[in-house]
Amino acid sequence: MPPSWPAADIARMILDAFDDYREHFRQITIGARERFEQARWQEIQHAAAARINLYEEKVGEAGHGLRQGFDETVLFDVSQWPLVKSAYIDLIDPRLDDELSETWYNSIFCNLFHHDLISDGCMFIHTTRPSLRPHQRAAQTRTYRPQGKLSWLLRQIFADYGFSVAYADLEGDLARLQTQLRESLPDWVCKDPNLTVELFRPVLYRNKGAYLVGRLYTLDEQWPLVIPLLHREGHGIEIDALITDEAQVSIIFSFTRSYFMVDVPAPAEFVGFLKRILPAKHIAELYTSIGFYKQGKSEFYRALINHLAATDDRFIMAPGVRGMVMTVFTLPGFNTVFKLIKDRFSPSKTVDRATVIEKYRLVKSVDRVGRMADTQEFADFRFPLDKFEPECLAELLEVAPSTVSVEGETVLVRHCWTERRMTPLNLYLEQASEGQVLEALEDYGLAIKQLAAANIFPGDMLLKNFGVTRHGRVVFYDYDEISFLTEVNFRHIPPARYPEDELSGEPWYSIGPHDVFPEEFPPFLFADMAQRRLFSRLHGELYDADYWKGLQAAIREGKVIDVFPYRRKQR
Repeated sequence: MPPSWPAADIARMILDAFDDYREHFRQITIGARERFEQARWQEIQHAAAARINLYEEKVGEAGHGLRQGFDETVLFDVSQWPLVKSAYIDLIDPRLDDELSETWYNSIFCNLFHHDLISDGCMFIHTTRPSLRPHQRAAQTRTYRPQGKLSWLLRQIFADYGFSVAYADLEGDLARLQTQLRESLPDWVCKDPNLTVELFRPVLYRNKGAYLVGRLYTLDEQWPLVIPLLHREGHGIEIDALITDEAQVSIIFSFTRSYFMVDVPAPAEFVGFLKRILPAKHIAELYTSIGFYKQGKSEFYRALINHLAATDDRFIMAPGVRGMVMTVFTLPGFNTVFKLIKDRFSPSKTVDRATVIEKYRLVKSVDRVGRMADTQEFADFRFPLDKFEPECLAELLEVAPSTVSVEGETVLVRHCWTERRMTPLNLYLEQASEGQVLEALEDYGLAIKQLAAANIFPGDMLLKNFGVTRHGRVVFYDYDEISFLTEVNFRHIPPARYPEDELSGEPWYSIGPHDVFPEEFPPFLFADMAQRRLFSRLHGELYDADYWKGLQAAIREGKVIDVFPYRRKQR
């Protein structure tokens, strides 16, 4: 090796590009407070999409800069990249965002090299960061000890968390929060002299809300604490609720939600803090929830390979009706499905592969309003052959041979998406009690309405394309036919010209490519007549084209709806 091989220079350029990305990410993020204070709701949506797209844009710029800055025979000598990795480790050791910088390095490597060259010697398949960080690196929380004086506690909190816009009715809100706090906790807790409230210093912003996030704890127990704030234009800031239920807080940080805007100097510390109050959530989901979705992807991949190495779990086809566009497999002990595009679609489908990819990528950048599962896109997954049940592998090779192949003792999956595994709604209803059917169909209709109000039309609204989460929420997860609601032409079925028209197997009216007739929904969605009648009673307006046109008009007027990730009855 020539003594001048520039490992340190390449490492420095990669890290400089990361600093550029982090600064742009931070500028978008810290603007969230002003956007909230000034009620610039549409700008909030644009900023969220811009921040998601920023990562790939900056990786592309960094890759271009490296190609311009170094001779190809030097830059693409992969045998020397362990030296780049070693130099890079020295550079990132003192950083507060060192784990993010590892993932950035991996992205740059994959931008330069084919995935066949991925190895832990050249990049960070396994992290080199310590699992526990010294908490004194960044004091990110405020601590309050009420000593039985809840009114003092709440007053002090909101003295510390102020905005350029005044609270609309602080005294009334504080009195209500004190009542909610007493109702949310056992009687003895509020009197415990050791009761402590710990809140994360930065406020979290998402859509039209701001959130104070932390925990309450005594010597023996702890509860999560989330206080959502709303800005009512012309009225001021309202304190909307006080939430201490772990399940509800988990939903606020759900994989079905848009990412929070929060300025986090030391991400690992904050994720560790969230993990303490939400122990059931994987750190991959927590990183993703605060905007570091690439780090979430890294943590997910590491958890997956560790699970495969440590268990006898084998891939099987996911339960449910086989898809006409996608094929789906899963690991029984790993709460994820893997979705591949089939080589051939059902004749009833008019989309092509490129369109399906476009639709799935669209979901990443829109407001999912708690009703669409987040996805992660992967290329060139390699799994041990013996980790597949033979029936599963045979089906994958049959329906997606251009995507799945066997290379010796390895199965190569060239392209896939991962999603959280849920119970398909059609299967859930088959086993549900009468009360559960009522709740599920009520939430199914709400899911459709909330997606529509966020300018998303699911397209294929069949029950099999929705899932039920562990919290009982109905979530849409099949994206090959989604579109913006404003792109759809909702129509009433024209009156029949002659009595024979209604007996004909063919429509007596023309149908355009974007035409949708909501009157046709009932038999299309429900084969079960009892479910059809129940849904009509719960959400019959969905069968009326005028309902959909009204939503379109509101969207075109620039209205941004409130879809709350918590039960508003707590207000």
